Formats: sequence, structure tokens, C-alpha cells
Amino acid sequence: MYDVIIVGAGPAGLSAAITCREWDLHVLVIDEFVKPGGRLLGQLHEEPNGEWWNGIEETKQLMDKAESLNTDIRCGISAHHLEKVKDHHFIVHTNKGNFEAKNLLIATGAAETAAPVPGWTLPGVMSIGAAQVMTNVHRVRVGEKGIVIGVNVLSAAIARELQLAGVNLHSMMLPAMNSVTKEHAHPKKVMDGLSRIAHLAPSAFLRFGSRFTKSDFVRKLATQFYPKSGVKMWGMPIHLRKAVTEINGKDRVESVTVFDITADGKLIKGTERRIEVDFVCIAGGLYPLAELAAVIGLPFQYLEELGGHVPVHNKKMETPIDGVYVAGNITGIESAKVARAQGTVAGLSIAKKHVDGKADLDYRLLKAIEQVKTIRNEATIQFHPHISEGREKIEQAFRRIVHS
Repeated sequence: MYDVIIVGAGPAGLSAAITCREWDLHVLVIDEFVKPGGRLLGQLHEEPNGEWWNGIEETKQLMDKAESLNTDIRCGISAHHLEKVKDHHFIVHTNKGNFEAKNLLIATGAAETAAPVPGWTLPGVMSIGAAQVMTNVHRVRVGEKGIVIGVNVLSAAIARELQLAGVNLHSMMLPAMNSVTKEHAHPKKVMDGLSRIAHLAPSAFLRFGSRFTKSDFVRKLATQFYPKSGVKMWGMPIHLRKAVTEINGKDRVESVTVFDITADGKLIKGTERRIEVDFVCIAGGLYPLAELAAVIGLPFQYLEELGGHVPVHNKKMETPIDGVYVAGNITGIESAKVARAQGTVAGLSIAKKHVDGKADLDYRLLKAIEQVKTIRNEATIQFHPHISEGREKIEQAFRRIVHS
């Protein structure tokens, strides 16, 4: 019987495990991937202060700390069911047998949303996250020349990582508009998101957007006059007035069909052309990976500010089910730094249930909660606007359910 089982060995899960072990709790961390680190493993970018964020190195630091505390971390284990039993403990059902614990922390992270494009089943088509893992984790070259379909915070960040690895990217473009892709294919809506990372770009046009596109009028104006040749970010054109309508090839990707589009995302007849590429990355964004939270019976709230359906929780990472905690991107799409800080909060909350003399724990928990807010406010990139408002809404939902 473990004090806590943590599902997910990403930044949130590892950070929580370290904190729990510091208080001598009996901890098991499981993850379905072959090595710990989660999304951290593929991350590599330069921050505005000139320092490099290297996800592999960050993972190594977390693992060194976890191993120094004799933390039980097992990879290649998939959890497919969570069960609460009558004597107030939990059973985690996995492909390697069942495990029992007094508490559960679900830190399963996020998954990618695909933006379907005709031809997307051809070999050579992949999600932008898959390209990141193949390149930065497995050191596999995804192709000789490619294109990214979908312009958002995630795709821009990973495109830069691919460039740093020597991958040739022709450009980034929008998907053609349909009932599924309408949020990702409308130039003005995409401009709203792009302006949140413009301060990182070596482009006067995009830096202008970063400073002034708080105005809806200016965003419309910037979209209307967005250069037809695109705006280069790190030497790669980003197109908001071109869309990919089809991925072509017989046995593999050979080209994409592209149209110019209006400021409203409508195809302009007579502008069709083909671009030869041998791989395509599709970027539809991220959503909380919350199936296990649903299996255990946690209530959910849909909040666009947090990236989708999120299990109800409070700032201590507690849920309405006593003994079940959540941390990381399952609680809303944010940076790895925020996820790591949330893991510390969750670990301290769990420790409070099992450790006598809680005065120091109470103080550390309050400081850890404040640290999450600080990291969030100082984040270089925000995946969703109004993240703080979303956090307040989920906190209110928790209070309503607990006090009802």
C-alpha cells in the first residue's frame, strides 16, 4: 500500500514525487513512456534573457533529485482504470498489474488536437508534437523539407526547435477553413494568438503586433494588411493569408496544395499552387488529457481559458474526491515551469495528510501556491489568454461542489 501513486512522470509528477519523498512518504510514479520527463524531453528554446531552456537537462535535474531520495519511478506502465474502494483507498489498474494507494495524483499532461486536412493519413504527415519527439528525443530526422499547417503558440515554439536541429521548414500556413478547423483557419483569430509570442520574434512587424494588438481594431488592421509573402520569424515565413487545402502523394507526402485566402479565411479562386515537400506537421493545439480523471468520477468544467474540459480542483491541487489530486497540464494548458510548480503544491498537500507537526508544511504550501502565481505571471509565453480568470473560475467551481 503506497501513500501516493502518481500517474505521469512529467514535470508535475516528478516534482510532486520529490516533495512527497522529502517528507518520507511511500511513493510510486508510473508513466507509459519508456523514459521519464514527459513533454520536457522535447523542449529546447532560447528565453528572452538569452538563457536556454533545455528540457532534457531539466529532466535530468529532476531525476537526479528523485533518485537521491530513492523514489520508485517505473516507465512503460499504462494506467487504464482508477478505482476507489470502500475502505478509502484506491486501486490503479495497469498493463503490469494493479497497485494500491491511499492517495492518487493524476498528472497526465496534455494531448494534441488534430486539424484534419485531406491527405493527412499519408506517410510523412505527423502532429507537430510527434515531430518534436522524433527530433529532440529520438534524434530521428523527420524529412528533408516540410511545412507546418497551423499557426499557434505551440507550433511556433516547436518549429524553432526543428530549425535548431537542422530541419528545413518551408513555411507555416493555416489549414483551409471547415467546421472543424474554423478556429485555426481564421486569420484574425490566429493573429490574436500570434501576438502573444511576437515579443520573441526578430521581426519588426510581429513586435509591432505584440505592443499594439491589444486593440481589436489594430488586430483587424494588421490581419487585413498582413504581407502576402508572410512575415519571417527566425528566417521562416509565417503565412496568415495562405491556407493548405490538401496534402498530396501516392505512397508518401509529395506536395501540398495552397490557396491565398481573404482576411476572413475564404479561399481566393485562381490562386491555387503546389509546394513540393516530403513531410507535413499538423498543429491544432493542446487539450488536457483527462480520461483517467473522468474514470475515477471527478467533475469537470469546460473553460476555454484553460484549454478545454478540466477536472475541478482548487489552488492546493485538491479535487472534490478526497485523496485525489491533479497537477500539470491536466489542470489547464500552461508551461512546464508552471506544471513543475504545481507538482510541488500537490506534493505538499498530500504530505499534509500524513505528517505530524504541520506548521512548517502549512507555511511551505502557502509559499508554493504563491510561487505558482509568480511563475504564471512571469511566463514568457501564454498558451491561452485570460489564464488567471480561468483559474479563478475553476476555484469557484470547486467551492460550489464542496459546499453544496
